[in-house]
Amino acid sequence: MGHEGMAAAAIRYLRATAAPESYQPPRPALRAVGPDERMPAAAGPAPDSGLLRTVLGHFCTGVTVISAIAEDGTPVGFACQSFSSLSLDPPLVSFNVARTSASWPRIARAGAFCVSVLAADQEQVCRSFAVSGAGGADKFAGLDWTPAPATGAPRLAGALAWIDCTIHAVHTGGDHLIVLGRVGGLAVSREDTGPLLFYRGGFGELTR
Repeated sequence: MGHEGMAAAAIRYLRATAAPESYQPPRPALRAVGPDERMPAAAGPAPDSGLLRTVLGHFCTGVTVISAIAEDGTPVGFACQSFSSLSLDPPLVSFNVARTSASWPRIARAGAFCVSVLAADQEQVCRSFAVSGAGGADKFAGLDWTPAPATGAPRLAGALAWIDCTIHAVHTGGDHLIVLGRVGGLAVSREDTGPLLFYRGGFGELTR
């Protein structure tokens, strides 16, 4: 059999054994990150952390809340500025989380999360979720939320949009983890206002 015949046979085999569209791949194993998995030291001196924070603070970002239902049934979440879209096919999004986060291990064990894109009038919501700690249900005190349709993760009321995800992969990135989520559902919730923005250490909103 020539190369063309072998290729055709391989294609026929893959088509015959292809999983149905409803098939959901198993979630990746979530593990602790070892010290040896940090990036190697740079050849030259590292920039001052204060300068790094100041310069990178000139990049304006939106603000989101990453949330899930923990194993004990309570909602857990944290404020996140590093959320971004990643891929259309397959539909993937990403965010970064500090390795020291107390909320992330509980979200990781849930295997799923919902991203709520905060609106300009939700600054106080962001401040509530930016508090470090155990990430327990107290952050949700007084807030309305509903379960996202695909995963049941908390979807915050009043957000501009929501993205419902399962955890696709987790990679190391220095003192942070890079989390990829596979989108299972999403929608725009509001059109009456703009996004909450974070710039140079403070909050703002889009003006046109």
